[in-house]
Amino acid sequence: MVKIRLRRTGKKDQPSYRIVVADSRSPRDGRFIENLGHYNPLTDPETVKFDRVKALQWVAKGAQPTEAVRRMLKKAGVYDALPRFHAGETPEQIFGAEAVEG
Repeated sequence: MVKIRLRRTGKKDQPSYRIVVADSRSPRDGRFIENLGHYNPLTDPETVKFDRVKALQWVAKGAQPTEAVRRMLKKAGVYDALPRFHAGETPEQIFGAEAVEG
């Protein structure tokens, strides 16, 4: 199974994360298929930037996000756009020119 999950980066006591698509059998910080964006929980407010078009395409293909990533995708409107994507609209029509959430 393919998962959309967080991959930890950063120094000790200063975590930051990459949002990646990876095989569920791969280790947390191991091999991944595609990098979708990044997440920094230490900034105020938290920084979340990712490519909504790629995320929508992966979710439509059946990739399962973890709970933390699912919250980010819902907040960015990826799950609201899923029915429109299945109806035949392109991601560019759904999200417009600003496909990268940030």
